[in-house]
Amino acid sequence: MTTNRRRFLQQTLGSSALLSLGLSVPSFLARAARAADSAASGENVLVVVQLSGGNDGLNTLIPFADEGYARNRFVLRIPAEQALKLDDQLGLHPQMPGFRKLVEASRLAILPGVGYPNPDRSHFRSMDIWHTARPEVEDKRDGWLGRCLDASPRGAGGDVPALHLGAGPSPLALASQHSPVPSIESLEGFRLRGEGGALPLESLGKLAEAARPDAPPLVEFLRQSAVHAYASSRQVQAVLEADRAAAKYPASGLARKLKQIAQLIDAGLNTRIFYVSLDGFDTHSNQLGGHAALLGELSGAVSAFVEDLAARGQLDRVAVFCFSEFGRRVRENASQGTDHGTAAPVFLAGGRVRAGVLGTQPSLSDLDGEGDLKFHTDFRRVYATLLDRWLGYPSPAVLGQQFEPVSLFVG
Repeated sequence: MTTNRRRFLQQTLGSSALLSLGLSVPSFLARAARAADSAASGENVLVVVQLSGGNDGLNTLIPFADEGYARNRFVLRIPAEQALKLDDQLGLHPQMPGFRKLVEASRLAILPGVGYPNPDRSHFRSMDIWHTARPEVEDKRDGWLGRCLDASPRGAGGDVPALHLGAGPSPLALASQHSPVPSIESLEGFRLRGEGGALPLESLGKLAEAARPDAPPLVEFLRQSAVHAYASSRQVQAVLEADRAAAKYPASGLARKLKQIAQLIDAGLNTRIFYVSLDGFDTHSNQLGGHAALLGELSGAVSAFVEDLAARGQLDRVAVFCFSEFGRRVRENASQGTDHGTAAPVFLAGGRVRAGVLGTQPSLSDLDGEGDLKFHTDFRRVYATLLDRWLGYPSPAVLGQQFEPVSLFVG
């Protein structure tokens, strides 16, 4: 972390005012200032990207050389000459050049055929299973990441151990018994909250700066606190604006969130788990255009994030895990879309991943009784790898049993 960045954190985020008021400016930003005079801990960071709705794995990692692909995909088939070939059998969707460049740079691992026994094709139930890592029970008290947060010490400097960037509450995966995870929509546009809700910063700033000589000490303390919080909020916005001008990210919602995560990591925040979502993958009809746009957003945002982290010297301590609750049916439907399926590929990007396609694509001729792909890698093996070999958490305590890790990392 540079001296200027440390000084910024100390001067703009070190005020106790951010903690003393009920502000929407996250208190973890203030806590970061207390550790700003030392370098970041260097611990590994996990960024989870959830692809909500059920991503069509066959049109993401395309088995263009398999006759079964053309036999089941009439309208939705991606021609072999358009696929971004990874070898003589598989290629990526043509809207994913960023992902192919990551593979070529040894920064992206692709694991096909990931799922779980007795798959559930309900969005809600299947997502709950991925979030809790408990297919056998319907217990929603906590999630797999929430359990490892409960079992781990707080981050250095008092930083929150995990953060969700997005609208609404944190996902079930982060739910815990003792480690609440904040959910913020954006680091931009901070607003101070008055009794009736959010007020513009400018309005509250003017009110806060209006000193009253006869004010009681408590009122004056609160006024001064508001002045500092207002100033800090404006300065946070200023640094985000300055950084935005230099960043090379696509103009998409996912890219904006990942950029802000890169800023927080580089600023010395000791949070080790970040969580974001990309919605819209429930492609029952007219899939081609919408799915292409989503894959383009995913590929562009993640590849820019990886490039940004590399430029900041942070890539070797960050892994980006992309998953969806299930894949889609092998055979397209009559509405030029695909219905809920089972197994699908997951992706892991970073500076220390085993790059390329790890394992084999599920057979298109040996399907289950519903006409879906048979999974060959239990997703809890992936979780066990991330817990044991990346985050350093004992996976059996989180997953309830020992799962054989997958060889996803080098070194």
